[in-house]
Amino acid sequence: MSTAIIVQARMGSTRLPGKIMKKVLDKTLLEYQLERLLRVKHADQVLIATTDHGEERPIVDLCQRLGVSYFRGPEHDVLARYYRAATAYGADVVVRITSDCPLIDPAVVDKVISFYLAHQGEYDYISNTFPELTYPRGMDTEVFSYKALKEAHGEATDQAEREHVTVFIKRRPERYRIKNLPYKEDYSHYRWTVDTPEDFELVKRIITTLYPADPNFTLEDCLTLLTQHPEWTKINEQIKQKLVD
Repeated sequence: MSTAIIVQARMGSTRLPGKIMKKVLDKTLLEYQLERLLRVKHADQVLIATTDHGEERPIVDLCQRLGVSYFRGPEHDVLARYYRAATAYGADVVVRITSDCPLIDPAVVDKVISFYLAHQGEYDYISNTFPELTYPRGMDTEVFSYKALKEAHGEATDQAEREHVTVFIKRRPERYRIKNLPYKEDYSHYRWTVDTPEDFELVKRIITTLYPADPNFTLEDCLTLLTQHPEWTKINEQIKQKLVD
């Protein structure tokens, strides 16, 4: 069984163009994320799934510099991009991560993957975000079978199902066995994903404070920091997450 973390990444963004290549302490947000994901113990490989547009050159250059695998595919049919990437790299188990989560904790990703691997045959899709989010937004991890991904790619026709990869699966609980892994407390009001200038400002403060002392800082370290600086949470508390019905 080969488990692949596939990170969807592109330069285009409606609210903050080029966000994943923005720098903090002379390192891009995408580089921080990859650095953290490469520490995930239960993944056999980490790869970037970007688009086949020329504007993605900075992403490709970063992958080549870091020695990270990448795949290029359709921009808006992200489901096809994931399916082709998973097929090209021989993934039996797919871990979906979005590139706007530079603080993602490897231990959180490992928790979701290890639960999936320990319960193979019981579940088709496991996440820490659906149907209920309790982790801070930015720790989002989804794990599902290549079989389910292949079925979704072959059958999905709805635009949202093509653009958001796992919507086809999540809309069919009667067909797919779905499990949510909650955090010990509800911290869903924290937003550590980067989609706006306000998001970037908060994440920049967290990285600038924690990374120099310990590059391996954890989810719990971030929570402790925000307890010490509760005013920081106000920076992006008005930002609403884009949702898919």
